[in-house]
Amino acid sequence: MRRKIHSTYYMFIYLSIILIGLAFIIDTPAEIFIGFKKILFESNILITDYMELAGIGAAFINMALVVLASIFLLVFVGIKPNGSTVAALFTMAGFSLFGKNIVNIWPIVLGIWLYSRYQKEKFINYVLIALFATTLSPTVNELSFIGHLPFYGNVLIGILLSTFIGFIFPPLATYCLKLHQGYNLYNIGFAAGLLATLLMSFLRAFGINTENRLLWSTGNNLMFFVMLFTLFTTMIVVGYLQNGKSFKDLLRLYKKPGRLVSDFYLLFGRGITMVNMGILGIYSTLFVLIIGGDLNGPTIGGILTIVGFGAFGKHLRNVFPVMVGATLSSLLNIWQINSPSLVLGILFSSTLAPISGQFGWFYGVIAGFLHICLTMNLAYLHGGLNLYNNGFAGGIACIILIPIITAFRKERE
Repeated sequence: MRRKIHSTYYMFIYLSIILIGLAFIIDTPAEIFIGFKKILFESNILITDYMELAGIGAAFINMALVVLASIFLLVFVGIKPNGSTVAALFTMAGFSLFGKNIVNIWPIVLGIWLYSRYQKEKFINYVLIALFATTLSPTVNELSFIGHLPFYGNVLIGILLSTFIGFIFPPLATYCLKLHQGYNLYNIGFAAGLLATLLMSFLRAFGINTENRLLWSTGNNLMFFVMLFTLFTTMIVVGYLQNGKSFKDLLRLYKKPGRLVSDFYLLFGRGITMVNMGILGIYSTLFVLIIGGDLNGPTIGGILTIVGFGAFGKHLRNVFPVMVGATLSSLLNIWQINSPSLVLGILFSSTLAPISGQFGWFYGVIAGFLHICLTMNLAYLHGGLNLYNNGFAGGIACIILIPIITAFRKERE
């Protein structure tokens, strides 16, 4: 049966085609081929900037392929565009610049498809979990190229274990949502952090460990700023036109706390949602530059994730206090504010935006402050296997903060 492709999906298809064209303008076909091979077969745990590992052209090709594959899955199962699908596509695009590739995402997806078959349910109910759960895709590369077994043995173990991880992932993700009560927008990152910590503990018990990794490209701020600013400005203009040439409902959107599930796409329409996303994109990009950060694979991934969740819970009013708190924490702690981990930590601290949206800016600042302290100490637990490390930190922050905030608010009232 032929599936009709929605115009929202066509927007992502066009952007993917543009990325492919830019890739061959920036790098030669030979450079792209060599770089793409590195993306597929080398380690891609946190933090592996594909632009540093393989070049900008190869990173763009991988990004385009991952986005197109994600659209294929969404269209194949027949899911219509909404806030969660937009967030998923932008997240897939962002993390395809550091950690995900067109090969290592499939064992996780396969495992979740098998789970849907086991439950005798349609895959449409699990496809979004499958896309977000590819946060654990580095396990495929790590287990396939550990070197403790002959090559084909490693590959088989990597695929089978990653598929099993996907199979057991959906019930864990559902349960984790209850733990933080919807205040952590990166719920899948929280569930993946727990599962990856268990896996890494098991591997370390048998003498298998991951090495620390930091590949971080620099020197491309001007080029990427122009590209991102053009993209986000275009989104604002197109959204403005689609919203009847007005910013109507933007203030209403800002009044939403953003707690899961807050689907701005369905609540307010595509037009004003695109305006909100574009505003968040410009704000996030300027923020990285103001604190002296680098625009590269990981930071662009963070920016695109914020933009994606601009359709599913985030807006400037609930993001800003959390990022202010994260920035204050960064200025006071022992790490440099423009160091890779802190730049990413500040960007992804916006996972806790619903706390400021629900309880006010003061609690948002506290949440962002504590988030940085947590995120800088959790990556060791999962050995970099969970790309959404800040979702893991956000979940723990919520489990600690939400009962305390609720108790004091009740006492004050």
